[in-house]
Amino acid sequence: MRFWRRTGRHVSYLISTYGLSALFLAVMLESAGMPVPGETALIAASVLAAQGLLSLPLVIVIAAAAAIIGDNAGYWIGRAAGRRLLERWQLIARYASKMLPPAERFYAHHGGKAVFLARFIPGLRVIGALVAGIAGMEWWRFLLWNVAGGMVWATSVALIAYGLGEAVARAIGRYGLIGGAVVIAAAALLYGLLHNLRRWRGYQR
Repeated sequence: MRFWRRTGRHVSYLISTYGLSALFLAVMLESAGMPVPGETALIAASVLAAQGLLSLPLVIVIAAAAAIIGDNAGYWIGRAAGRRLLERWQLIARYASKMLPPAERFYAHHGGKAVFLARFIPGLRVIGALVAGIAGMEWWRFLLWNVAGGMVWATSVALIAYGLGEAVARAIGRYGLIGGAVVIAAAALLYGLLHNLRRWRGYQR
């Protein structure tokens, strides 16, 4: 919990200090395969936009562009050097030789959906493009789904953080968009149950 709070504060500080350039850099690096809190940066920028300090359309455009550029960098790194890096160490090479053929078949049949959905899942968002490149997914298919995923991700996360506020944004930042939605839905369900229970007790009296 403390880690996420500290990370959120640091990212918010960077975004408030350096603006959209920090947002672009964070999202691009995360998408290229580095463990940088890119989605947290997008949430922080969207919250600042809600406060009138940044432009929401610019936040969305820059985040989407950074996601697409970073993912393509990760894809080409994976495609050009990923296999060589995996085969460099014997232990990893033995594991990779078993896993790569199924991964290639999976990306041949379901690569588009995997690329799109990876954008919304913490962890997979960092390595999804690298894996697609290593698995040899066709670039034009990767690009098509990557552009779609980047645009939908940037728009949905930004609008949720902008419209629903910082508390919801923190849930998304910690659990990802899908996980955050589950947490929010569970909280809403719990609130509804407690509210109905209080009403029922009132009727009993």
